[in-house]
Amino acid sequence: MRGIVAGMKILHLNFLPRSADAALLLLRVWHGGALLLLHGWLKATHFSATAQAFIDPFGIGKPASVALAIVGEVVCAALLILGLFTRVAALGSAITMAVAFWFAHGAKLTGPTSGEMAFLNLGVFLALFIAGGGRFSLDAQMGAKG
Repeated sequence: MRGIVAGMKILHLNFLPRSADAALLLLRVWHGGALLLLHGWLKATHFSATAQAFIDPFGIGKPASVALAIVGEVVCAALLILGLFTRVAALGSAITMAVAFWFAHGAKLTGPTSGEMAFLNLGVFLALFIAGGGRFSLDAQMGAKG
């Protein structure tokens, strides 16, 4: 019986160091960087072409809709990478992902026009909104909690 319990303890991986702050840094840089480089940068550098084919979910015009997406995918993503104003930036990116998931992808998680990535990023950005930037962020250097 002791052998089974000892084997179960190994599965907890307690021999590895833990750091919620390092995990928050990884989430911020990984997801913020991916959003900026894989989505936002293309929209920002090809604004006119993107605006022509972009959705207008709130009736404010396609250029304004693209501009709001760029704020969420470039400005907020860059702030997340830095860990600066992390909670506000995470909320901005989360809102952008929610709009992309529900309006651009029709809230579909499977199929050719799936919003799976927007949905997954939405969850990550909501978690960062709740947790904050962690110890390895500019927010922490400026005295913010979390």
